[in-house]
Parts: sequence; C-alpha cells; structure tokens
Amino acid sequence: MQIFVGLGNPGAKYAGNRHNIGFMALDRIASDHGFGPWKAKFQGQIAEGRLGADKVLLLKPETFMNLSGQSVGEAMRFYKLTPGDVTVFHDELDLAPGKCRVKMGGGHAGHNGLRSIHAHIGEAYQRVRLGIGHPGRKELVSAYVLHDFHKADEGWLDDLMRGISDGAPALADGDAARFSNAVAQRTAPPRSSKTAKAPETPAAPADTPQPEDTRSPLQKLADKFR
Repeated sequence: MQIFVGLGNPGAKYAGNRHNIGFMALDRIASDHGFGPWKAKFQGQIAEGRLGADKVLLLKPETFMNLSGQSVGEAMRFYKLTPGDVTVFHDELDLAPGKCRVKMGGGHAGHNGLRSIHAHIGEAYQRVRLGIGHPGRKELVSAYVLHDFHKADEGWLDDLMRGISDGAPALADGDAARFSNAVAQRTAPPRSSKTAKAPETPAAPADTPQPEDTRSPLQKLADKFR
C-alpha cells in the first residue's frame, strides 16, 4: 500500500490558490481512476482506490499547510508504512509553470508543508514537484502562493493535471520515468516532423531572352547606390 499526499490549505477560500496545486492533483487522480468518496480521517480527507495493481490512499491534510506532517505521520503509522511508501505532491517555486519533476529525499527548500513532513517522518519520502514559477522577489512569495491561478494559466494547468492522472499508475508502480513521460506527453507533446513545403517557383528557361535595359547612364549610376 502507498500514500499519495497532496499539499494545500482546506476550505473554499484557498481552493484555487497556487499553494493548493497538490490538492488539485489528487482530486484529478481520484476522479479519473474511480476512487471511493472522500472521508474525514487522519486530520484530513482520504479516498481509497487502486492504481494498476497497487492499493493507494489519497490524503489531503486539513491541518493547514504548516502542520501537514501531523496528518501524514498519523496515516503512515496507522498503516505501518515507511517514508518510502509516501509520495507528496506540492507546489514548486523553483520550476517554471507547468513543469513537473519527481525527487526522492532531500531538503525542504523552505516549503512549510515539506518542513512539517520532515519533522514528523523524516526526509526519505518521494516528492512530485509541480512548477508554479516564482514572483521574482522573496517578499512577494507569500502573497503569490496564496493567490489563485490566473485565467491565462488554465490551459497549462489542465494539461499538467491530465498528465499526472495519466501517469499515476506508473508512479504507484515505482516507475518515475514512465510517469514523467506521461506528463510530458500532455504538457509538451512532440511536434510532427511532416511540415508542408512552400511550392517552388519554377526557374525560367535558360534561353529566355532578357528585357532590354533602357535606363540612361545617369539612372544606372543612381541605382547602384539605392
């Protein structure tokens, strides 16, 4: 069994925030793969189902971002799992919008949700880093992540969610490369190599007579400097 954790803040006020992209990813997986209804447990919302041959618990902590580790630790201990059985989907400032990277272990890079999870289960869990871009200055980060995605973001955001859902069974199977490829197929589909060529203008026959140059010597001289 595995636990897929989506990070975010509970309540309608935060539902469309950039910080809630982890919740969005889990909602898409649950919807597309026929998971059971969401239920309150482990200080969060859970849904149970299967991805391929693997049983997976989807968990959205409702402790607010800064205390996410409480919910994750409680669920992990209840099922007697290890940090290696946990995958966390979270927003990533250091990736361009729409980019997705899978990482095992490492630091929390200042992300408060990851910081809390580190404190409760350690760092040896898998992360799916979902790019939201950076506002440019550190002092703008808090307002940026707690702001809704813009309407102009809807296209790439939907492509990213579709890709995550497509690749979820591979991720549950431990194949991060196949998961990443499924995401890339949605977010950066290969371009066709078959491009239409512009029709060529037929060359004039070699023996076509050239028109007589009727310019005066002064005109010819002036044309050289045009």
